[in-house]
Amino acid sequence: MMTLEKLIAKELIDVKAVKLQPNNPFTWASGWKSPIYCDNRKTLSYPKTRSLIKIELARVIAEKYPQANAIAGVATGAIAQGALVADLLGMPFVYIRSTPKDHGLENLIEGDLKPDSKVVIIEDLISTGGSSLNAVKAVRNFGCEVLGMIAIYTHGFPQAENAFAAANVELSTLSNYNAVIEEALSTGYIDKSDIEMLKEWRKDPASWTGKNK
Repeated sequence: MMTLEKLIAKELIDVKAVKLQPNNPFTWASGWKSPIYCDNRKTLSYPKTRSLIKIELARVIAEKYPQANAIAGVATGAIAQGALVADLLGMPFVYIRSTPKDHGLENLIEGDLKPDSKVVIIEDLISTGGSSLNAVKAVRNFGCEVLGMIAIYTHGFPQAENAFAAANVELSTLSNYNAVIEEALSTGYIDKSDIEMLKEWRKDPASWTGKNK
């Protein structure tokens, strides 16, 4: 039986939300070279994939956080999926900007979040964890309790895991880098000869060049 993390990995690969190019690396906005690019917004265009992710995110929230009474999405990637999950669970929804709006009410949190709410935050992707944890800080500063964060996918960087632990935030994900690599290998998307390079990138993504040693 296929595990959830591998099922989600398969869906992400099938709809090209995740692309792997070990021999022709992508360049992230940060300037990092990467053999993988993940854009989970693509899943919104595929009803089957979109529904699977929505249902599984909602299931995790219902099982792990039955006391939750509000859902927050991190802008921009998790706004749509977060709203879908909140609708399925019948809960209020807000989203968190990366920076306050520069006009009007200058909101950082958009929507009607009640103080003392018990919030689960939804994220589409965890890389270093910086922007995700800024969203946690915003919700906490508003006077609410963050029960945990749930993401569709994580690269599993050690610095992200350490940052979440330091911030005392429980992180759950539907899928991860290892599951994507295993699925990609099993379907012939990548070759066994790519595995070592993919492992090296995950160890030190900031310094990785994509060139064989």
